[in-house]
Amino acid sequence: MIEFNYENDFQLQNVEGHRDWLMAAIDSEQKQCGDISFIFCDDEYLHRLNLDFLNHDTLTDIISFDYSVGDLLQGDIFISTERVTENALDFNVSFDDELRRVLVHGVLHFCGYKDKTEEEATQMRLKEEEKMSLFHVERSSDK
Repeated sequence: MIEFNYENDFQLQNVEGHRDWLMAAIDSEQKQCGDISFIFCDDEYLHRLNLDFLNHDTLTDIISFDYSVGDLLQGDIFISTERVTENALDFNVSFDDELRRVLVHGVLHFCGYKDKTEEEATQMRLKEEEKMSLFHVERSSDK
């Protein structure tokens, strides 16, 4: 089950549409969805997690804690909506598109994709784009 939780004032719009899309992305990787929690927070909250658990003194848009077992995806994905806002401006994309990129980025980590090397990051970006296109297909079929 995919859950959305909030540690700030942000509220995800179209919760069911996002949940269905993320389930389709997981399905397309031949994985199963276990318990996945998305926690929306601010920079300060995520920075504290970054320091406490990863020993990184940097701001980031997402931190994922992967508890997956085999093909059953499970874990917690923390997302700073402040970083998503900043990144959307930096990349000249809408907040919604950047948020979907970050949402699926966390799920792709659970699927086994990494982004530490240049080659891994390129593969991750291709997968993000592939999965983001599923959102638009799903939405257009609802009209």
